[in-house]
Amino acid sequence: MEKRYDIAGFENISAVPCPCGMSKRAYIDSSDGRVSFHIVEIKKDAERHYHKNHIEIYYILEGEGFIEADGEMIPAKPGTSVMIKEYCRHKAHGEMKIANVSLPAFDPEDEYFD
Repeated sequence: MEKRYDIAGFENISAVPCPCGMSKRAYIDSSDGRVSFHIVEIKKDAERHYHKNHIEIYYILEGEGFIEADGEMIPAKPGTSVMIKEYCRHKAHGEMKIANVSLPAFDPEDEYFD
């Protein structure tokens, strides 16, 4: 019988560059592209961007700063969560570590910059 679960060992996942900093991404393939879960190290000079075809949920794990969403500055500290819908221009300000859920799974073709 095929397993109906998957385990991600983030210590074994290589970080890749993203507009926010460096991201470790899991479950893209094992969910058949339906969802992905990321641990992201936010850098100070994150780039404003948006997605046309997916929603993101940011959950702040470490650090403090702001999440800019359609021009509004949302204070962010551990325990803060922000859902970012399609077409919302967003970027992080400050150095933070976040968990990011993407629905559907992250697709690099769905990153847009003004």
